[in-house]
Amino acid sequence: MFLLNHHPDYRSALHPEDVETLGPAGANAIAAHLAERPNHVPTPLHSLPALAAALGIGALFIKDEGQRLGLGSFKALGGAYAVIRLALETASEALGRPLGDADMNDPAVREAAAGMTFACATDGNHGRSVAQGAQLLGAKAVIFVHGGVSDERVAAIARFGAEMVRVSGTYDDSVVEAARVATERGWTIVSDTSWEGYERIPGLVMQGYTAIAREGLAEMPERPTHVFVQAGVGGIAAALAAQMQSSFGEARPFFTVVEPSRAACIFEAAKRGKPGKIPHGAPTVMAMLECYDPSPLALRVLYRAADAFMTAEDSDAVEAMNRLARPSAGDPAIVAGESGGAGLAGLLAALRDPQARAALKLDGQSRVFLVNTEGATDPARYAELVGLKPEEVA
Repeated sequence: MFLLNHHPDYRSALHPEDVETLGPAGANAIAAHLAERPNHVPTPLHSLPALAAALGIGALFIKDEGQRLGLGSFKALGGAYAVIRLALETASEALGRPLGDADMNDPAVREAAAGMTFACATDGNHGRSVAQGAQLLGAKAVIFVHGGVSDERVAAIARFGAEMVRVSGTYDDSVVEAARVATERGWTIVSDTSWEGYERIPGLVMQGYTAIAREGLAEMPERPTHVFVQAGVGGIAAALAAQMQSSFGEARPFFTVVEPSRAACIFEAAKRGKPGKIPHGAPTVMAMLECYDPSPLALRVLYRAADAFMTAEDSDAVEAMNRLARPSAGDPAIVAGESGGAGLAGLLAALRDPQARAALKLDGQSRVFLVNTEGATDPARYAELVGLKPEEVA
């Protein structure tokens, strides 16, 4: 299914606070932060000319976040950044002097961080980032996961020294429980979704994701004509949409938000014109995108800066994983997790539907930018769906 954006705010200016967080200044801030992170290198941008030709489009580029900061996911950019910023602010207040990213290893910062506990809910990737950020500074992390999170993903978070808490129900239930416990115990909640009165920290998380657009656009030979980006609660989609709007204005690429058909909370919010929780349905293979309550902060941006919303089926996601793992001659092989290839899944679904292809303005001249948001964060599941272990993908 697809839906063109008919919201009253469509193509209106972004809120000033969203421009500050997600516009050029925000991208500059995360670039400065990454310059201070050990072992950070920009993730690769892959050109896939053979797949583009097979799909009948002009060019296809995929920014591969499966190698980001050793965590295997774009989430490495958000949670850890927010944790470090918050710890720096706490230390600055205690010392009465400003501290920046270059001061991350200052003993005063580590002393302040040692007294802080950061908590979050996660499907897997965001929790790893928060846990990594806490470990880097010597802080404590408590990570809440719902019953659908695999033991393999839980272990990947716990290796950063985080305390793990299992919560019955869905991701959205774990968000509520994490916020409740953190409030009771005086912990700092670092959520990638927002709610009334809680926007600044999710904004910092989203600010981290602007690095993806900044790096990708710098490497592209020409600006993209189309962008397909997946959404769970909407954070990465909003961050990239804001970057496209602030970089190109009225000449920005046609921006499509892609979600699993079984958990399409952004799509439903676009249809209704306002946020709202949708019913919990059957699990989707795109487990990192299985969210039923959209982030109001992300929606505020997407209502203005996204051109279309669409859903993809689980079969589309599995097809995308396999196409990237077994590329046509000349294209690189890419390890994309179940949710990582969801942008490509949306593109595949749109190109198969003549009505969607026309509405989304896709043709032989289209230059499409996608993001592989995760590698094989659950290697056993990846091997089951692709028939190859991640390390066997050439």
